[in-house]
Amino acid sequence: MPKQVDHRGRREAIARALWRVVEQRGVTQLTMRVVAQEAGMSLGQLQHYFASRTAMLSFAMDFASEQTSVRVHQGLEKLGDRPHPRDVLRLTLAEMLPLHADARATSRMSAAYVLEALHDEAVHEQARRGLVQGRALVEQLVRQAIADGHIDSGLDPATETNLLLALTGFTSLIELDVIEPQDALAAIDVHLDRLFRSTPDGLIGKLGTARREPAVHRIEAQQEREPELRRAPPTR
Repeated sequence: MPKQVDHRGRREAIARALWRVVEQRGVTQLTMRVVAQEAGMSLGQLQHYFASRTAMLSFAMDFASEQTSVRVHQGLEKLGDRPHPRDVLRLTLAEMLPLHADARATSRMSAAYVLEALHDEAVHEQARRGLVQGRALVEQLVRQAIADGHIDSGLDPATETNLLLALTGFTSLIELDVIEPQDALAAIDVHLDRLFRSTPDGLIGKLGTARREPAVHRIEAQQEREPELRRAPPTR
């Protein structure tokens, strides 16, 4: 019987090899030959799975996005059945920052992908769709928190979403050792505390659990649809 090959597993192994090249050597060394060497295969074997550098890079970024979604799901499970929307937003924002090895790999992959998108129209559109989709997910959480009374209804959800995503700008500061990771998390906590204190006194924490459910359920439903929708990196 001929040996069965796990093609998806091979593609994921190549993607991880690409991550390592970007992380250890930089984007300038990101060639198919170098990635093949890192993956322990010949260039011909790699080309069997990816016909071009762009195709390889796109898959590696998609895979990085999938892994981020997995980590968010795992984090949501740890928060319990009815997590407060503030905690869901904090988890989402924290996973966009290079706070651990996998997130750092994703962060550096995203940087490489953006650079590629600036000079490749097809990659540009693909990356843009991913960023729009990631932003929409955060805005959905904000709108639901407003609808459930956790955030002041007088605030503009689009503006608040943009302010939250601006916090992911800490990525470069962390990567270049300008600030410590805990400083970035502290700033996120301060901003979220201010945002969720914008409701009338006593409202936060007194809402029934039934009104807390939609935030986490909707983010899970959105993420379940991501494999068929996502073809670019998450907002960073």
